[in-house]
Amino acid sequence: MNPAAQRWRIGGRVQGVGFRPFVYRLAQTFELTGWVRNNSGAVEIHAEGSADRLRAFGAALLDRPPPAARARLLEVRSAALESDEGFCIRSSTAGAEPHVTVPPDLATCDECLAELWDPAARRHRYPFINCTQCGPRYTIIRGFPYDRCNTTLDAFSLCEACAAEYGDAFDRRFHAQPLACAECGPSLSWRDDRPVQGGVAALAAAVAALKRGGIVAVRGIGGYHLLCDAGSDTAVQRLRDRKGRPVQPFAVMLPPEGADGLDGVRRIADLSTLEAAALSDRARPIVLVSRREDSGLAESVAPGLRTLGLMLPYSPLHHLLLADFGAALVATSGNVSGEPVLTLPEEAERRLNFVADGFLHHDRPIARPADDAVVRVLAGVLRPLRLGRGTAPVEMFLSTPVAVPTLAVGAHLKGTVALAWGDRAIVSPHIGGYATPHGRGLLQRTAEDLQMLYGVRAQRVVHDAHPDFASTRWAQGCGLPPLGVWHHHAHAAALAGEYPADSPLLCFTWDGIGLGPDGTLWGGEALLGHPGAWRRAASFRPFRLPGAERAAREPWRCALALCWECGIHWAPGERRGGTLLRQAFDAGLNAPVTTAVGRLFDAAAALTGECFTASHEGQGPMRLESLCGSAAAPVPLPMARDSAGVWRCDWAPLVPMLLDETLTCPERAARFHSSLAQVVRHQALAVRDESGVNRVALSGGVFQNRVLTGQAVALLTEAGFEVLIPRRLPLNDAAISFGQLIESGATHAPVR
Repeated sequence: MNPAAQRWRIGGRVQGVGFRPFVYRLAQTFELTGWVRNNSGAVEIHAEGSADRLRAFGAALLDRPPPAARARLLEVRSAALESDEGFCIRSSTAGAEPHVTVPPDLATCDECLAELWDPAARRHRYPFINCTQCGPRYTIIRGFPYDRCNTTLDAFSLCEACAAEYGDAFDRRFHAQPLACAECGPSLSWRDDRPVQGGVAALAAAVAALKRGGIVAVRGIGGYHLLCDAGSDTAVQRLRDRKGRPVQPFAVMLPPEGADGLDGVRRIADLSTLEAAALSDRARPIVLVSRREDSGLAESVAPGLRTLGLMLPYSPLHHLLLADFGAALVATSGNVSGEPVLTLPEEAERRLNFVADGFLHHDRPIARPADDAVVRVLAGVLRPLRLGRGTAPVEMFLSTPVAVPTLAVGAHLKGTVALAWGDRAIVSPHIGGYATPHGRGLLQRTAEDLQMLYGVRAQRVVHDAHPDFASTRWAQGCGLPPLGVWHHHAHAAALAGEYPADSPLLCFTWDGIGLGPDGTLWGGEALLGHPGAWRRAASFRPFRLPGAERAAREPWRCALALCWECGIHWAPGERRGGTLLRQAFDAGLNAPVTTAVGRLFDAAAALTGECFTASHEGQGPMRLESLCGSAAAPVPLPMARDSAGVWRCDWAPLVPMLLDETLTCPERAARFHSSLAQVVRHQALAVRDESGVNRVALSGGVFQNRVLTGQAVALLTEAGFEVLIPRRLPLNDAAISFGQLIESGATHAPVR
């Protein structure tokens, strides 16, 4: 039988996941000759053999890839015969059209864990064990093609034993770029007020400090964690005091127990099937779960909340720390509050010296930070709340290609950067806020980094229309033609971009605040239409925020504003506000108008006595959600059309209910949630009656609330609506950058 030859180009997640070794072994199985190589982010394959074997080989390429791969066929074609001498892995090349997909960092696989705990294994208790199916990727890659010389491991020369594994096509470490061992790879060091200790002694010193109740800063895959004993109120409170986070919930990392690793988690939380699967996922995110009353954790881990953020260890170093400590550890981001996670040892020691009692460093450089991802089950689906290590960068498909490569820089908080070219869009991991120089510096580096990694140079930049955002000022000064997009249009466009369709969409965009086209602060809008053509169809009765931005940090101001608007006396607020604040409010001085549902939640938290001042974003709404038990009867809220044809609900009847002390706080919280869920239903029905729209979407940070979203979805579904909520991107401002790409692509002509 005459041999034939074929060429394949495979894209998607095919670098850093053992795809070339997989192709090599597959070719051996089918007795084919030829070669495989990395080519500008894709994998190029040339194979020769019989037609039947080539067909079977081509099918297996996509049907049986390595577990961490996400392969996508880009091209297959006939080719000329080249050689009948075996099959090999060729050196990587750079082509004219890059199709890079950056692989995420992957949790330690079962085979490497077995090796880690095997006293007879060469890498027994080695903190940086990995293979082609696990270990760091995004955080060590400096460029493509993905070869060791383009990673932060380039300074570590392989020892003879590691080199043999790296070159053995039938070893699971064949071409594993982060490959290392104690002989040739990265190592640990410990710093406190004593001389530096390395290796085994460093790990032991860190565990000893934790057992003494100390706080330890640990350099992980994408940055530093601050660790302490999660069972000790004293240790957790010390961390709170030093870090300046009086009540913000801390994430907890638990040692794996039992057959599925989750026995310890089940003693702390009531897990659903989805939550259990998320905890064990290769991304190892922080999963928000319901806390058991007998959890055994310090109450100060998440004071006043029924929800906990839990995760399992994802690196061999974390496995070693938890095994040696023998209990759960608080694992919160190693940063200064409001800033991105720190990655450099010198910077961590300088900026966290007032927080940590000791530092467990390692010498494997981190190319870029990646904070932990956060997920939550909302309306029966696991959804991201924060993009991070293991889940980002996120690649999105654009149904309408962009005219020119475009960079989008998001809003002000929960920042991400997005890059689009052709029909591809990439959304970065969580950056955080842009208020500090460190945050703005990371915005700059992430924007440059995405363009470098994917081989694309942006020709324009999109930003939030708010003129005072740091991201807006950066965009306007970066040298690219800038385009502004309204905040809530971007929220709606992000949802529409994830669920593209020709039919119109009614998108509820409820959040804190964002500048609207009318110059007021929006945040309780329902937008009808499609990207590039949104119409404000529904909203709330507007109210003023005394003190403007201070109202977000001092919810009593929001509560007092609602009472003043309604003519209700509220003594706790009057005592705090005083005569001068009332005079300024009446005169409209430093009291901007808003419709933000997020500020209604803040007001409700204050009126019920749950939260007068907030030390972190969402503190009041989180407390309200935790109070809710069973569903309660809603308070009817009147709705009418204003002069512009916008359906507006009046929140005023909620105020006396929230002040009614004949009801318990849980009853008031439950009625508040059910009332707002009914608003979603009533407004959707009103808009459908006049427009015929049947696709309804929920977007914005308010819908991270499990109670509100669950009830709203149930009511909308019962009314016959198709309900859409983001699945791949967060509901909050982390999706704004992607929405800016979608909206600008629909509304702006290409730059000439």
